[in-house]
Order: sequence, then structure tokens, then C-alpha cells
Amino acid sequence: MRKIAVLYSGNSHQYRTFKSSEFSRFIHQVIYLPELLQTSLEGIDVLIVPSQLNQTQVTESLEHITKFLDDGGTVVALGAQSQDWFPNHHWEFRPTNFWWWLERDARSGLMMTKPDHDLFRYISLEDATWHYHGVFFPPQGAETLIAVENDGAIFYIDKVSTAGTLIMTTLDPEYHYGSYFMPATERFLNGFLPWLTEGKI
Repeated sequence: MRKIAVLYSGNSHQYRTFKSSEFSRFIHQVIYLPELLQTSLEGIDVLIVPSQLNQTQVTESLEHITKFLDDGGTVVALGAQSQDWFPNHHWEFRPTNFWWWLERDARSGLMMTKPDHDLFRYISLEDATWHYHGVFFPPQGAETLIAVENDGAIFYIDKVSTAGTLIMTTLDPEYHYGSYFMPATERFLNGFLPWLTEGKI
């Protein structure tokens, strides 16, 4: 079983998701972001970088995160990635349609590009469907798992840009679950966190 650490900046939604909910059992270590530079990541397999962290503090700690990747670790980056923290992620903003599901003949526009991937033994496309804030255009050799029709990716795995593994998604399940809305995010975390600990990444 992989050991997961998560960065934490004191936000209430992060507290609920990673410290006080049923999902806390998947988290081996919660690291207060201002203390990251003084915190050893030895023995940690996966580092989750949640959405809505203090961007200045993440930037100041990036060397520590990069070393973790260079040592073969796995970094999971959640939510919009407008900052140039991770290599080759090629983020592009898209206007967010929060209410697409109320439209006539509503379609999210999302699609599984590799339905046989191990991740989809743990979650369905519906579990990963609420809204998204932009798309990625992953580097050649990366593995896109969920994409927007005729557009970029919202979930991909990159084992080519670093010595480790980058799992990049524009989805922000910890924010919505921790804020007590968006039921799909609970289903997503119910599958995604077990996959991170026991699946084939």
C-alpha cells in the first residue's frame, strides 16, 4: 500500500476532506504548507497538491516537490494549474459552466479516452463529472484518461517529464466535498484515494 501525504494550508475544506472525514484513513501525513521545506518526505510514495493553496508558498517550496519527483515519487496536482509549477502541463483556461446539467439535452462534454485503464475499476466517468476550469495539452508520451471532446485533457498521467509520476487533473474534488456540495466528488474520492494507495499507477 502506498503512503500518501497531502499539503495543507489551513482551509476548512481541506481540513474536512483530509483530516476529519472518512477519507483521512487514506492519508499517512498531512503537511502544513509553510512547514514543507522543513519536512522530510522520506517514506512517502504520493504527494497530493490540492487546489486553492497559497500560490506564493507553493512556489517557495517547489524545489522540495521537484526533488520528490526526481527521486521517483508521485505528485497529484488537483484543480486549475495556472502557475508554472509542473513541467509540460500546458494549461489553458476555459470558462466554467457550473450549470451545464440544467440545459436541455445536457452533456458534460467529457469522455474516457482509455476506458480499460486501471483507474476506471475504481471510478466511473460520472464520478469525475461536475465541472472543470480549464484543460491541459499533455506532452507526447503522457497518458490521457479523461478529455473534453474536441479539446484538451482534464486528467492525465505523465511519466515522461520527470523521473517520477505526475497525475494532473483540473478537477477539484477536495474543495467541493470539503465544502459540503457536489455529490459526485464524494464518489470520486471514494474511488480515487483507494486507487492511489493500491491501484496500478
